[in-house]
Amino acid sequence: MRVRTRAGLGAVATSVATVLLASTASAAPAPGAPGVGDPYYPGAGNGGYDVAHYDIRLTYQPATDQLAGTTTILATTTQELSSFNLDFGLKVNSVRVNNVPANFAKDPKDLSELVVTPAKPLAANQPITVAVNYADTPSKVAIDGVTAWKKTPDGALAVDEPQSAEWWFPSNDHPTDKATYDVSVEVPDAVSVLSNGTLVGKTKQRAGWTRWNWRSTNPQATYLSSLEVGNFEVHQASTPDGKPFITAYGADLGPSLDAAKASVERTPEVNEFLASKFGPYPFEAEGGVVTTGIRFSLENQTRPVYGARNFAAGSNTTLIAHENAHQWFGDNVSLGKWSDIWLNEGFASYAEYLWSEHEGEGTTGELTQYLYDSHAADDAFWQVLPGDPGAAKQFDGAVYDRGGMALQALRTAVGDDAFFKTLQTWQQVKKGGHAVIPEFIALAEKISGKPLYDLFQTWLFTKGKPAAGPNGTAAAARSAAAPVAPKSLPQIVENHKLLAEG
Repeated sequence: MRVRTRAGLGAVATSVATVLLASTASAAPAPGAPGVGDPYYPGAGNGGYDVAHYDIRLTYQPATDQLAGTTTILATTTQELSSFNLDFGLKVNSVRVNNVPANFAKDPKDLSELVVTPAKPLAANQPITVAVNYADTPSKVAIDGVTAWKKTPDGALAVDEPQSAEWWFPSNDHPTDKATYDVSVEVPDAVSVLSNGTLVGKTKQRAGWTRWNWRSTNPQATYLSSLEVGNFEVHQASTPDGKPFITAYGADLGPSLDAAKASVERTPEVNEFLASKFGPYPFEAEGGVVTTGIRFSLENQTRPVYGARNFAAGSNTTLIAHENAHQWFGDNVSLGKWSDIWLNEGFASYAEYLWSEHEGEGTTGELTQYLYDSHAADDAFWQVLPGDPGAAKQFDGAVYDRGGMALQALRTAVGDDAFFKTLQTWQQVKKGGHAVIPEFIALAEKISGKPLYDLFQTWLFTKGKPAAGPNGTAAAARSAAAPVAPKSLPQIVENHKLLAEG
């Protein structure tokens, strides 16, 4: 997972995500804000409109890395607009707003901001259609020194966090503005196209080329939208409850291929188990893609993408549990601002512990206690705050491990019934939306009937090793003897190391 500091023109927000998207009515049309004011990435996202749907229709030539086509955006204005921004890094040929040609230009202070000026101002609270036609070589486009588009020998990957959309479609690139998607990409017959949701079908409109059509019908954040083009072995099946289950494996996986299949093909089983803890699986499809083109893994909605090196030592179902737990925590309920990353990674890490216990390879209590005991009080590990780690430490190991310990501490404090009821209720009340940490704390207090401010302050927002471990003071006394590492621990530690390195 990659962290980059976007150049930002928006003011840094100091309140919760609902304020990030708020617009102030004006007496006259005004430009939409060039960012939502996220504290970590002030230039991410835009103000003045809310996107409902992206229709992305492209042609891609792997031999030259040429990407061309049109993205049509269906949105609603949230204020009177004289102009608005789209987050996009590629070269644009034309923009039409409500079928009328519009002026457009890159912001010279931030080349990832495309400023669109309609022929006439847009009224507030009205539907708009924005069609952007473009063509470029994405691998040659750098934003803040980063190129999130990964060119591979036989194709390319649009997979990254916190931003990747800007290299293949114009968008309102922040998790607080989710939308549905149609992704249609034409490629040479020899390669495949993977994306999110359901494969609606494949069509041939000219000799030697095939168009792959994908549809995502549930709200989806821009960074969770993905594109994988290459020589993949594609499998199409159904889950036991009838959802499309599509997996794909790069032709160059070599000796990791069987281990990858032995892991990813168990996704429906893993999700059935996670559903017993978190509530019903939230989306219309399941699957996974394994590639040598990335060194990390990412929870792309309905179809996580896994770096092949994660299976170099054999099967790795704890990673499958981690990335698919994100379908609930991160995808269904997305973070309200990037400093709330614990709502994603702490919960996905805890899912690894739950799966380990299910598989008989170490309980949640054993794993979290061992991790707690393994870090001395003066270890730098305890200086990273999972509740607000800073952009540079957003994917630090402490966000995963201390973040998982925080959930075990909560479970210890409130008991199993209140703990799992909180997780399931969170999915229900925040379904398809976004949230911030204080909202989760408030829900946990409401369901448990216990004051929990001090617990969360200690585990998420205070530097230093908590005095009591995640299983309470009694467990800490019992762990005074030399601890024995649970069977699953080496794999979990390696997962988190590779995620952070990527």
